[in-house]
Amino acid sequence: IDSIKQYSDVSTEDILLFSAYASRVENQDAIDKSVVESLHDIALARQGIEVLDFVPFNPVDKRTQVTYRRLADNTVHRASKGMSQIIQELCTRDMTPEVESQLAADVDMFAQRGLRALAVAEESVPSGTVDGEGTGFRLIGLLPIFDPPRHDTKETIERAIDLGVHVKMITGDQLAIAKETGRDLGMGDTMYKASILNKPDELAGIADSVDELVLRADGFAGVYPEHKYEIVERLQNLGHMVAMTGDGVNDAPALAKANVGVAVADASDAARSAADIVLTEAGLSTIIEAFIHSRIIFQRMRNYAIYTCSVTIRVVTTFSILVFAFKFDFPPFLVLILAIINDGTMMTISTDLVKPSRHPNSWNLKEIFSYAIVYGSYLTLSTLVFFVVIDKTNFFQRHGCKAFTNHNDFSLHSVIYLQVSILSQGLIFVTRSQGFFFTERPSTFLMLAFVIAQFVATIITVYANWGFTHITGAGWHWAGAVWIWDIVWFIPLDFVKFGMAGVIERFAVARSPPTPGEPVTHEQVELARQRTRMSMDAAQSVNRISTIPSRGASYYAPNLHDHVSSRRNFGSRVKQMITKSGKNLTMDSNELRRLQSTQAQAASRVLGGNST
Repeated sequence: IDSIKQYSDVSTEDILLFSAYASRVENQDAIDKSVVESLHDIALARQGIEVLDFVPFNPVDKRTQVTYRRLADNTVHRASKGMSQIIQELCTRDMTPEVESQLAADVDMFAQRGLRALAVAEESVPSGTVDGEGTGFRLIGLLPIFDPPRHDTKETIERAIDLGVHVKMITGDQLAIAKETGRDLGMGDTMYKASILNKPDELAGIADSVDELVLRADGFAGVYPEHKYEIVERLQNLGHMVAMTGDGVNDAPALAKANVGVAVADASDAARSAADIVLTEAGLSTIIEAFIHSRIIFQRMRNYAIYTCSVTIRVVTTFSILVFAFKFDFPPFLVLILAIINDGTMMTISTDLVKPSRHPNSWNLKEIFSYAIVYGSYLTLSTLVFFVVIDKTNFFQRHGCKAFTNHNDFSLHSVIYLQVSILSQGLIFVTRSQGFFFTERPSTFLMLAFVIAQFVATIITVYANWGFTHITGAGWHWAGAVWIWDIVWFIPLDFVKFGMAGVIERFAVARSPPTPGEPVTHEQVELARQRTRMSMDAAQSVNRISTIPSRGASYYAPNLHDHVSSRRNFGSRVKQMITKSGKNLTMDSNELRRLQSTQAQAASRVLGGNST
């Protein structure tokens, strides 16, 4: 209470009491709760008064207001608390330049200490009616509010940054508070007032465009709901995937617009309906776990895609060349066995132990097919060279292996089957790892599946004598020779992978979205706009009869009309934008009505100001 600033003859105890009058005593938010509990007796928040009207906090007015009757003398008064700038504009009585300067200095002083400033004002209503004209609000005090981040917030942000996620703070607080909080959390203090988004002429010396400003900034302060929506939209139009957290009605449009909207614990019904994910516990650390687990799932799917395409190319090209170039009649039954055993091993990829990427992932079919073509060609080459050495030389015979009568010897069929089986399945260990294959331990199921599959393949090669499918056992000497041959060809696969990764990365950098914190080139902006137009065209061509809501349609289409049409009631826009994305919206009717009324009041003030 000693830190409360006074701007009138009202004592600090009464300033705190007035602020408690302007606070809820039930269904409190964090600020109302802290104010009321600061009284030595919380019953004083309603003792001796009769509340006639109460206007709760909303994201437009950014203040609360209570109209009450003092029971001691039956007089009617109003008290209001809220953002210092809003309360300053509200006050028309005793607001001198000296008071304004002192208020600004006190707010900055609080902000430098990481404290939010809550201004308090009061006025009398001589008519004694709820809607009666007052004597004019006067500023009476400034409360310091200590609203520290959760204990795990800094660690959460650090982990997100380590995972390649650029975290931005979008807050309604003053700029000084936002910068101080950003420094404390280690996320930077390159922040700006949200009003600059609508004033391109103020960008001189800061950024070349609003898009570049949004990318480079660590956050924005003093934002309104439309600012949040615009920031999300601009980042998406620059080719970035955007996730957003929120808890209130004012966050609903941006939550619906974001690629992934996350409603935090205790969020409003509107925010929950607009979000894709609803957290059930306080804190944001769960989001990091979502990042990690989603990247693990993505990595497994990517490994599966590359491996499957590689083996398909390998089998088709290998046996096509052997059939047409060498007249090699490989038994179809062995191809069937190869496919069945291979599929059994591939199923274990879904539970494999993989290392999540340190950077955000996205599907790149060119990358997948490039890897698959190179891997498949390499494996095909290993088999063709192996066949030619057997058919045209006596290299293996000199090392104790029996000779074949011709290149369609039934034993040779078994040998080629084992060579294809071992190296094809060995490719799994290369595609699943980001470094050398032996640096990342596979899952027990994958290892067991590989061992069992190759044990069966080896036994077939050594002992099988199936006349109906034209194969006979080749013996242990040939089985050993095949294993050695495949191990020799397997070792360079990691270096093939590293070479491919370097080539693909070199091409990817040129076409990647602009990096937050760095200047945006004209080519990157044009590329992003091209991707956006293509996505919008795809979204508009979605079959509307589909029972699955189109994420592409909700991603780009909802606001096309809004850009060219006049602004409508914001509450209605919230509902329409969310329901267009295919999500059901449930909202407390009183909450929606309150939001609409405050928007109408704000519009009236703007229109009234323009008419004068």
